[in-house]
This record gives sequence, C-alpha cells and structure tokens, in this order.
Amino acid sequence: MRVFTLQDLSRYNGRDGNLAYVAYRGLVYDVSGSYFFRGGRHWVRHNAGSDLSDEIDQAPHDESLLQRFPVVGSLTMVE
Repeated sequence: MRVFTLQDLSRYNGRDGNLAYVAYRGLVYDVSGSYFFRGGRHWVRHNAGSDLSDEIDQAPHDESLLQRFPVVGSLTMVE
C-alpha cells in the first residue's frame, strides 16, 4: 500500500479530473465513485484530499460508510 503525506493526499481533491481520496484514522480511501463526493466536496462541508478523522466523528453517520470504498494507502503525519 502507498503511504501518503497530507501534501500527497491534497492532490486527490476530486477536482479538475483528479481522483477523490479521503483519510480516516490513518487509512486513505478512494471515494471517487461516490455520488456524494462529486466535485470533491461532500455536503459543502467535507473536502476530498484531506484527513476527515475529526469531521466524520462528528457526522450524523459513522465510519462504516467508508467500508464501501477501497483502501488505497495509509496516512503518515511525517512530511
């Protein structure tokens, strides 16, 4: 599996033909196929290309929705 830094992850923002990846608790998911991440944003609040760990913990749904999407790597906090 690929190891992503936050800078690497930010390139996968779902805009201008880029894939849409999000991180949650150290894993990176490809949400490109999600209807809800069209254009790289989910409900005008969550952006692809970022670590959503804190945001998902406060969302009306839990992380089990991410299990529908492939894990493409892990997130490191070391740049």
